[in-house]
Amino acid sequence: MSTTVSMIRPGNTPRNPATNPDITPELRDSVARKAATAVSLLQRLVAELGGSGELTFANSFGAEDMVLTDLILDRKLPIEIFSLDTGRLPAETYTLMGEVEQRYDTRIKVYFPDATAVEQYVRTEGINAFYDSVDLRKACCQIRKVEPLRRALAGKKAWITGLRAAQSTTRTGLPVREFDAGNGLEKINPLSDWTEAEVWAYLRLHGVPYNALHDQFYPSIGCAPCTRGIALGEDVRAGRWWWEDPESKECGLHVKKS
Repeated sequence: MSTTVSMIRPGNTPRNPATNPDITPELRDSVARKAATAVSLLQRLVAELGGSGELTFANSFGAEDMVLTDLILDRKLPIEIFSLDTGRLPAETYTLMGEVEQRYDTRIKVYFPDATAVEQYVRTEGINAFYDSVDLRKACCQIRKVEPLRRALAGKKAWITGLRAAQSTTRTGLPVREFDAGNGLEKINPLSDWTEAEVWAYLRLHGVPYNALHDQFYPSIGCAPCTRGIALGEDVRAGRWWWEDPESKECGLHVKKS
């Protein structure tokens, strides 16, 4: 079953939760319960693993990641936060990154791709070769995302993501805790069972900043050339690598390996 965009979106509802008819008492209660559960999980992980030296959060500055950013930084949990700067992110993502650093008085640890590998890919295949085939797109993701992620996770015992099970067919049945065989450490998905409505209700209720592209109907945001807005009723991942089949729409960061 495909996942469609709900009517609760920042582009067609007011940001003020006090006047937002979509945030019902039931939704408020659900968000409060799930936020408390997520915080409890994060606190247990810190106790188990020892905090930022062993535990890190991969932040791509999408809506889900902003929920986790607020849960971690507002409570001053000792969890490292990093982001992958592929070199082709939208301007809106950089703007939000700066806003987060200013609001929470922090610095996000940023990892960049290897410059030599990027230069070789572009010289050999072309600046936008990722449009030409799935293999070339995945090769680009390998250079700009997967290799920097490996450096970011080196020496860690677990990493935290903002993945939700309902986001795509490739994430169905996503557990809260799992072993990431590809990277050799535990992977934590605290928002696995959250709905899109709950994510947006949390952001509104707590006044958390979010990527301005969400107001232009971008439910999922990655690199600028590989992301577009979607129409109401389209799958929430339809704007990511829209020229490919849904089954191939992962970048390699979250592909399970046997």
